[in-house]
Amino acid sequence: MNKTVKIILVIVVIILLAFVLKYFKDANSKDIVDYKNEEPFYTSINTKAVATGKLIPDEEIELKPQITGIVDQILVEEGDVVEKGDLIAVIRVVPNEQSLMSAKSRIATTKLSFENAKTLYDRNKALFEKGVISKQDFENSELSYFQSKENLVQAQNDYQIINKGSISGGSSANTNIIAQISGTVLEIPVREGDQVIQSNNFNAGTTIATIANMSFMIFEGKLDEAEVGKVEEGKDIKVILGAIQNREFPATLTFVAPKGVEENGAVQFTIKADVKIDSLKNIRAGYSANAEIDIEGKDSVLAIREALLQYNRITEKPFVEVLNDNNKYKKKDVELGLSDGINVEIVGGIEKGDKIKVWNKASKDNEDDKDED
Repeated sequence: MNKTVKIILVIVVIILLAFVLKYFKDANSKDIVDYKNEEPFYTSINTKAVATGKLIPDEEIELKPQITGIVDQILVEEGDVVEKGDLIAVIRVVPNEQSLMSAKSRIATTKLSFENAKTLYDRNKALFEKGVISKQDFENSELSYFQSKENLVQAQNDYQIINKGSISGGSSANTNIIAQISGTVLEIPVREGDQVIQSNNFNAGTTIATIANMSFMIFEGKLDEAEVGKVEEGKDIKVILGAIQNREFPATLTFVAPKGVEENGAVQFTIKADVKIDSLKNIRAGYSANAEIDIEGKDSVLAIREALLQYNRITEKPFVEVLNDNNKYKKKDVELGLSDGINVEIVGGIEKGDKIKVWNKASKDNEDDKDED
């Protein structure tokens, strides 16, 4: 029995020894991990601020009626080019019945006063010519006659305006909506038969059409408070339209808002810029756009890719791993300067020629797989 136990123990030891030997063999047979290295290089670094916004016409107006009524005719369509003074639409007046009856009553009253004043004037004129009354009495009756005549004309005109919207119905009538500038019709939010409200001190009125001069466009966007202090009016910038790829439009910054507005926890400032648009391009109002503004730049500075940087978890200071003479990597703290998000300026800590570890390691197997691809 003891002999059997010894044999079993020997077998177990041999098996365990085999497992240990296999483990060390497999561990020693693993591929050695290689790290790619990069060296610092000289380049130009420019920091930019990006403002998001849209392209809008510099001159854009809304046409509103001066009288309440119903749209009778619309003579243009969206996209049409019109000249200043062109007829855009015609409004049909729907008079208020109470106002109309009041106007009629005023005409009747002033007509009675006029007829009475005319009778007195004719009689006093005859008496004055015979020398029966004085000149002053005659002039008083003459003044009353002319005043009552003017009141009658005014009452008739008021009735005409209430009933038809104008006195003469000519090109200057309130019922005619006229283009106030030359440009393109951007929008016609009403249709024939729609009721419209006049523009007055208490109501903005119904918009009949929107017209804009598309020859002069401006960029309007928002810039973060961290960057707005670094820009100034008159600076040349670049505008990139989302609808036109691979094309930059030069622009000049003309306005930086003196007051910011908080949006989603960040303070944003409105900026505006005049955009130089090629007349051959079909530019439309409302295109989304980004403005790139150069903040600061340096030429021929020592730099590395920002992806090579690592940060100490405790001190949060940046460092890189540099290959030394013993073929080992050593951490070196670096002092940083400008960054454009891709490359970062190295002020101190490393020199040109140093081999910096690409800390996202790549094994030989991975490199072989890439070569096969």
